Amino acid sequence: MRRFLLSTWFLIIGLLFFGSSGITYAQTDTTAVPVPPLALYTDFPSQVIGVGENVTVNLKLATGTAGQIVKLGVNDLPKGWTAVFRGGSHLVESTYVQPGKDASVDLKLTLPADVAADTYHLEVTAAGSGTQAKLPLELTIQQKLPPNMSMTVDLPTLRGKPDGTFRFNATLKNEGDEDLNVDLLAEAPAGFTVVFKASGQEVTTLPLEANATKSVSIEATPLFKMEVASYPIAVHAQAGEIKADMALTAEVVGQSALDLVTPDGRLSGDVQSGQETAVNLLLQNTGSAPAEAITMSATSPNGWTITFDPADIPQLAPGAQAQVTAHVKPADKAIAGDYVMSFKAQPKDNSIQTVEYRATVRTSTLWGIGGVVLIAIAIGVVGLAVTRFGRR
Repeated sequence: MRRFLLSTWFLIIGLLFFGSSGITYAQTDTTAVPVPPLALYTDFPSQVIGVGENVTVNLKLATGTAGQIVKLGVNDLPKGWTAVFRGGSHLVESTYVQPGKDASVDLKLTLPADVAADTYHLEVTAAGSGTQAKLPLELTIQQKLPPNMSMTVDLPTLRGKPDGTFRFNATLKNEGDEDLNVDLLAEAPAGFTVVFKASGQEVTTLPLEANATKSVSIEATPLFKMEVASYPIAVHAQAGEIKADMALTAEVVGQSALDLVTPDGRLSGDVQSGQETAVNLLLQNTGSAPAEAITMSATSPNGWTITFDPADIPQLAPGAQAQVTAHVKPADKAIAGDYVMSFKAQPKDNSIQTVEYRATVRTSTLWGIGGVVLIAIAIGVVGLAVTRFGRR
C-alpha cells in the first residue's frame, strides 16, 4: 500500500513539472509584428548622385488590413524638378495594395541641367482608405570629376636580346566619374610588332569604369634580330577627347655567339690506347657582345681522360678567336674501334656550345712487330724440325 502511494505521488509531481514546462514554452513564443493599415518604405532613402544625373527610387507599399487603392504624391519638390511614378512600363498616380503582398512603384526624379550641388529633402506621400503614410527622402548632389585618364608603367626602359620580347607592365586609370571605352595604340620602329594584353588576352579596346584601374601588358617583339641600339616606342590610350600618352624604350644589347670547330674542319682522328693525343680546337665568337668566363669541358667514354689547355678563357671579344688544345687519353685497355666524345664551351651568360668528335682507337705497332717475330720463330722451328727429321 505504501509503495502504491509513493508511486502515485511521484506520478503527480512529474505531470505537474512537465505540464508547467509546456505552459512556460507557450508563454515565451514570439508573435509576428502586426502590419499597419498602410506602410510606405524604400531600401535606400538617402542617395548621392552627380550633377547631370537623374535618380529612380523604388517604393514599396504594404497593408495589414483590407485591400485598398492608394494615391501617391510628392511634397517639397525643388523648383525645376519633375517627379513621376511608374508601375512597370506605365505612368501611374495610384496603386492597389492588398494584405500579404507588397506593391512596388518606381519614383523617377528628373533634375534640371543647372541644378546646384547641395543636399535636398522631399517627401513621398501615400493616401489610402482613411489612412496615409509618408516617407522622407534625402538626395545629395555632388559635382562630377571631369573626365580624365592616366597611364603609368613600372619600368619604361627594358634591356633585351636582339630577338627577344620586351614586356612592359602598365596601369591605366580612369580618374573621372564617367565610364570610358579606351582605344590602345602604339608607334614602334620598323621591325617591331606591339600588342596589348589584358588578363592574358590580346586587346585593342578596353572598357574602363569610373575611378577604376586596369593592368595592361605591352609586348614589343622584333620580327628579326635587331641591331644593338635603343628603340623608342610611343603608346597612346584614347577615349573620345581624353588621351594618355607614354614613352617606352626597348634597349637591344649585344649577345655573344660561340662556334667551336677544328682548324681544318675535320671532326675525327686516330688515337692510341693508353697514350695521350692532342686535338686542336678553334673557339670563335661570332656574336655582337663579348663572351665572358668561358669554361671548357668534355664528355668521353668510360675510362678516358680529356683535359684542355687552356681550360678557362676569361673573355672572347666579338669577332675574336682562341686556340684550344684538347688532350685525349683513351683507357689503357681500350679496344680498337670508333668512339664518340663531345667537346663543350660554356660562357657565363649564354647557352653552351657543343661539338662531337669521333676518335678511332688504333692498337700499338709493337704488337704487330711482336706478332711477326713470333711467326718467324715458329716458321724457323718448323724448318729445323723438317730438316733434321726429314733426313732420317
